[in-house]
Amino acid sequence: MATIPENFRDIFAKKAFAHLATVGRDGAPQVTPVWVDYDGTHVRINTARGRVKDKNLQRNPSVAVSAQDPDNPYRYVQVRGRVVEMTEKDADAHIDALSKKYTGRDKYANRRPGEVRVIVKILPEKVQSMG
Repeated sequence: MATIPENFRDIFAKKAFAHLATVGRDGAPQVTPVWVDYDGTHVRINTARGRVKDKNLQRNPSVAVSAQDPDNPYRYVQVRGRVVEMTEKDADAHIDALSKKYTGRDKYANRRPGEVRVIVKILPEKVQSMG
């Protein structure tokens, strides 16, 4: 396990979009911009059951995530790791907290009827930072 350097953890507290790379069924990489946070151990994203990310992560838990400091585009952190947990527990509250951070709204506005939210916890294995 690797840790995110203390002086780069602030990126995850900012309104910094991250890019999540997963591996598709055909072995090709798939990259998606995502909302992200860090709980001190895991990089966390939130998705919905049935989406491409969800399917890819269930099949192959290896990921890469990069997040760029919105205040300095030459400062970033890259995390390579693996998904250690995908849980529906507290996922609705998590997406609402991310919505507050990224949009200022208390509730996630793009929820679809019947949508099941999932928190994806990524354990860093290699961390690279710049800036």
